[in-house]
Amino acid sequence: MNQTNTTAPFQTPKLAAVLGHPIAQSKSPLMHGHWLKKNQISGDYFAIDIPPARFSETVRMLFDLGFSGFNVTIPHKEQALAFADDATPRAQRIGASNTLIRKDNGNINADNTDGYGFMTNLISQSIAWQPSIGPSLVLGAGGAARAILVALLDAGAPKIYLCNRTRARAEDLAAEISDLIEVIEWQDKEDILPKVFTVVNSTSLGMIGKPALDFDLTHVNPRALVADLIYAPLETQLLKDARARGCEVVGGIGMLLHQGVPGFEAWFGTRPVVDQELEALVLT
Repeated sequence: MNQTNTTAPFQTPKLAAVLGHPIAQSKSPLMHGHWLKKNQISGDYFAIDIPPARFSETVRMLFDLGFSGFNVTIPHKEQALAFADDATPRAQRIGASNTLIRKDNGNINADNTDGYGFMTNLISQSIAWQPSIGPSLVLGAGGAARAILVALLDAGAPKIYLCNRTRARAEDLAAEISDLIEVIEWQDKEDILPKVFTVVNSTSLGMIGKPALDFDLTHVNPRALVADLIYAPLETQLLKDARARGCEVVGGIGMLLHQGVPGFEAWFGTRPVVDQELEALVLT
């Protein structure tokens, strides 16, 4: 008498990784490892350090070895966009990619989920924030600022003041993205505060081990939401000062967690959940 074999078929573990230079500080392996375990998925997620000159050849080799895709961080985001066969509209607009996905036909698709992570975090943390209510102020003109500017404009921000220590870099970024962005001098950022409803620090100023952010919030609009992309420390001096003046504040840890969701879903076939358990794990 034949017996039915109830053993589940073996599934080849799916592989993904975060690529950067340096990369040891990344929280992504902790986050994706948690999701893999939570969802009982056969797979693994690594951190791989790649020098910029070796990016394309190394990524091609890793895809040939069977990797499903990658998160991409500094300094590879622009190279990642150029490497891909095609790109999402938001990655094209931002001009950089933080997520590479191998499609069923073998093509490599570039996406940028930084803006998605930023906006999802703000909406989930805020009680009544509406980006369309008035102008925004964004500090910084790096890769993160690109995604924030596009996300705010797509969400209906009527105008964005962009402020960077190197004005020329901010002007190049504004010219590339939208004429709704007005560049102001770094020393004039406090003058704008009474009339903006969203303030975002996308610089590293105020991060542990970095110089402080010199930003006097005395005249901040108390109806403004103030966000800092930094999550070490969890509450920066900027957020403390804003909270003391009655503003809603949002830290950066949620953006880190939410930006990872679309990539994980594409690589491993399950949409993961961002919850307090994950946040506590990443902050340990």
